Amino acid sequence: MSEALKETKFLIKKYKIKANKNLGQNFLIDDSALQDIVDGANIKENDLVIEIGPGLGSLTKLLLEKAKKVICIELDKKMVKILKERFSIYKNLEIINDDVLKINLEELIKTEKENDNNIKNVKVVANLPYYITTPIIMKLIENNLDIESITVMIQKEVAERLIAIPGTKETGAITYTVYYYCECKKIREVENTCFIPEPEVTSEVINLKVRKEPSVQVKDKKVMFNIIKSAYMQRRKTLVNSLTNVGVFQNKEQGVEILKKIGLREDIRPENIKIEDFAKLTDVFLDNIKNNF
Repeated sequence: MSEALKETKFLIKKYKIKANKNLGQNFLIDDSALQDIVDGANIKENDLVIEIGPGLGSLTKLLLEKAKKVICIELDKKMVKILKERFSIYKNLEIINDDVLKINLEELIKTEKENDNNIKNVKVVANLPYYITTPIIMKLIENNLDIESITVMIQKEVAERLIAIPGTKETGAITYTVYYYCECKKIREVENTCFIPEPEVTSEVINLKVRKEPSVQVKDKKVMFNIIKSAYMQRRKTLVNSLTNVGVFQNKEQGVEILKKIGLREDIRPENIKIEDFAKLTDVFLDNIKNNF
């Protein structure tokens, strides 16, 4: 029996608790998976780690032994009580009982770095509930936070889409956003048998290293992401038809003309387009609008 499984069973019995389905709780009980998350995050002694949804603290335990400081953000008050009692002897732990989507992470990070000059990098580590994966990741990467990397365990299907190279078969609208801000890699898969209770799906640990500069230069990133989102509203159609149907292009003829300018075929579909091409399309589109006034 793994150490994590022993500890989890002990805590469940001691505190008379069970996983909260409404909060998407599944307790990770596999020692190697826990270690691989920490190794994949490359935690150093001068790092500030923000752990989202620590639960019973199986991952927290390993993070506390590696990092300068660990800030746990936990919504469940029962888990907060357990964490406080379990790690009462640790001086490098802070627990925040709140919803991570409501917290001003920019201010939190700024304050921590001002209070401790020895903190070199900030890293986010999390075993995210499946139902709230996308909003949390989008908040972390779109808010220009002072963080070096994000290491998360999420549903495999979602993970594959997040870390895909834009223009490949796994590509979705969110792929471009993640690729714009981050360099992505897969750490490992985690079978459903590694959890209590067992989820119905396989999980995957991924690492998102925040880029110092975005992957492409574009005149207006907001417009680019709106175009990408619009294109994927009808992803089975050709790009020109999708963007014409939702009103990005005034008509199909305009769309075909813009695609020709950037060297794309008239029959190309959204999932076959690289982020560089969407950036070019955005720039030409904006020039086209400007020239019409």
